[in-house]
Amino acid sequence: MRKNTLRSTLTSGGVVVNGWLAIPSSFSAEVMAHQGFDSLTIDMQHGVVDYQAAVTMLQAISTTSVIPLARVPWGDPAWVMKLLDAGAYGVICPMISNRAQAEALVQICRYPPLGYRSFGPIRAKYYAGADYHDHANDEILVIAQIETNEALENLDEILTVPGLDAVYVGPSDLSLAMGHQPRQGQNDAPVVAAKKRIVEACKRHGVPAGIHNQTAEAALSMVAEGYQFVTIASDDRFLSAKAGAEVAAMRKGLGRQ
Repeated sequence: MRKNTLRSTLTSGGVVVNGWLAIPSSFSAEVMAHQGFDSLTIDMQHGVVDYQAAVTMLQAISTTSVIPLARVPWGDPAWVMKLLDAGAYGVICPMISNRAQAEALVQICRYPPLGYRSFGPIRAKYYAGADYHDHANDEILVIAQIETNEALENLDEILTVPGLDAVYVGPSDLSLAMGHQPRQGQNDAPVVAAKKRIVEACKRHGVPAGIHNQTAEAALSMVAEGYQFVTIASDDRFLSAKAGAEVAAMRKGLGRQ
């Protein structure tokens, strides 16, 4: 089976630079895959990507050595299993708030006897290798999103679930849960304290922590705090920011601001 290089990077204490895909396009996924990211996550929760588009995006990513991940809409076995069968090498699941939910997520992602994932790696066997099912339990990453007050209260219990490979902070939902507005930076004092609390708990339990960021500067500050899996913006934000900046420069040059 093709190795999941993210696992060795995280295990050794290294940092994974992750990209985010919200545009349902194999071509934009292919372009992003050639920009130097360690991994790319197809967003099936808030993006406008359906299953068929996700499959073509996974195919585009596989033209490179970038590791393909998917954020599922919910901890629904049908979604998780289909995306793993399609070749995703890891799943990020939103709204994991207690130990039972984390245990259920692990079981969905693992073949027996570690879980109850159904056999049928329809595309994964071509992408990963014919021996996929023999090694998938060791290679696939199971990542739980921490983004509720309940999750903060149950953090230590969640982090001790066998088979949970990492957690991922959703800063916007965490901010909302704590009574603050979701905005770039998430610099409200309680949210900053919560992000620090999460990464410190992860260090205690030896579980890598990830977090969503809008800029490289913000991501680097999170790495300095101890986060190992950092996302920089998303394909739609990169497109919007660059297009907006160039058009604004033209309008300024033409005196049409």
